[in-house]
Amino acid sequence: MLEKGWNPRLPYDTLKRDLVDIYPTASSFKLILDKARHHAKRCMKDSSKYAKERWDKSNKSPDLKIGDLVLVSTLNFNNIKSPKKLKHSFAGPFMIKALH
Repeated sequence: MLEKGWNPRLPYDTLKRDLVDIYPTASSFKLILDKARHHAKRCMKDSSKYAKERWDKSNKSPDLKIGDLVLVSTLNFNNIKSPKKLKHSFAGPFMIKALH
């Protein structure tokens, strides 16, 4: 310390750092937290699986092919300057030229 101005880190210091004395109550509390975390993770996974099954059961993706005619919603078109009640709900029909 006096010679270099800093405390050198020795291999024994890293071993000593890993060997921390843990009280039994702390280890049991950690075990409880680990079980709760595992249970929450499992519940979230089950919930997302159930939500996906519900969504897939009620929602079907449209079967579109090249050459089909489709209408486009104008709900988010901000460039149409007319009163809302006079604005058309859909624009088109447009022909599908390519699928991505």
